[in-house]
Amino acid sequence: MLAKERILEAAAAARASGVKRFCIETSGKKASEEDLREVCGYISEIRDMGLLPCATLGLLKGSELKDLKNAGLHRYHHNLETSEAFFKEICTTHTFSQKIKTIEAAKAGGLSVCSGGIFGLGETWEDRIDMAFALRDLNVDSVPINFITPINGTPSGDRELLAPIDALKIIAIYRLILPDREIRVCGGRPVTLRDLNSLIFMAGADGLLIGNYLTTSGRDPQEDMRMIKDLGMEI
Repeated sequence: MLAKERILEAAAAARASGVKRFCIETSGKKASEEDLREVCGYISEIRDMGLLPCATLGLLKGSELKDLKNAGLHRYHHNLETSEAFFKEICTTHTFSQKIKTIEAAKAGGLSVCSGGIFGLGETWEDRIDMAFALRDLNVDSVPINFITPINGTPSGDRELLAPIDALKIIAIYRLILPDREIRVCGGRPVTLRDLNSLIFMAGADGLLIGNYLTTSGRDPQEDMRMIKDLGMEI
């Protein structure tokens, strides 16, 4: 866990860039009790900055999610990642049903829920569509769409980037299946879409994640702000 000062500095920098939400994220199957206590302590200060605090901390129980809600957390993020049929091909440490239970517990605890997945892992179009219907059935509020960025030395390091037009088709399909959900384009956007970045909104997205991602670099936030302005859109 980063020091509190670094987290709050990052939140302040995000706020200065014009963003609406700030998410604290941990790696691993589940955040420790100590980490959860620390995150609960940061949430109110992030909210006081004028940001909506979000967190993605793994397979939490209802009581743990309730503690986060009581601390002022607005939204819990927990991706399905892919379809139930393809999930075992990309993850062996936990199950698809465990993810479903976490999302249901977050919703039952009164939290807004953000859940989506990552594309380009070898899944079929049927897998992509199946996940969209699973998210519809879960009635999540926000759907992040990520595209794999192959990194040497990882299991997906030899995969090719999705074609930009296929990335846009995925966004369009998700808008059709989830017409009243927030659809946000996140990791892998700059390298996958390249010169077609601005077309995400025409395809159906209504939001994006700016700055850097978990293990890869993104675009300068001001470039994305300028893109939105050039399209005649408002934040």
